[in-house]
Amino acid sequence: MQRVFLSIGSNIGNRLENCGTAIKEISFLARVVKVSSAYETEPVGNPDQADFINCAAEIETSLEPRELLVRLKGIEEKMGRVSGERWGPRVIDIDIIFYGDAVMDTEELQIPHISAHVRRFVLTPLCELEPGLIHPGCGITLSELLDNLEDDKKVLKVESPSTLFPQ
Repeated sequence: MQRVFLSIGSNIGNRLENCGTAIKEISFLARVVKVSSAYETEPVGNPDQADFINCAAEIETSLEPRELLVRLKGIEEKMGRVSGERWGPRVIDIDIIFYGDAVMDTEELQIPHISAHVRRFVLTPLCELEPGLIHPGCGITLSELLDNLEDDKKVLKVESPSTLFPQ
């Protein structure tokens, strides 16, 4: 079993419900260990869209990285995500941030996620789950990355973890 961290976000429809539904769907293919609180966050890349609800989840899975990616994309599709503009609005977005201590860079998958270390909306929920986790690519803890981050985008805690995934 591999320890995996995911970032989940939505800015179309009932954003909080969409994130909760995604976590429930993920629980059918992996063991959900922990879920962060939900955070309302400003969009990155395209500011002309609604704010997101973002959270993070720690899961355990025996799926290989590529198979996990295919299954997560299947959840996105099932929930109504359609391909559109890069950094555009979306019903759901599920990204693999860390897969154990793996480092991989292929056309379809980069682990650790290529931008995780510079995005407040990713690091804040991850730090709630595991602040001492060392980023395999940067060699420092998530809390150190967050403390030194230049990203000043809004990240506001709006709901507790139990709202997203009651256990």
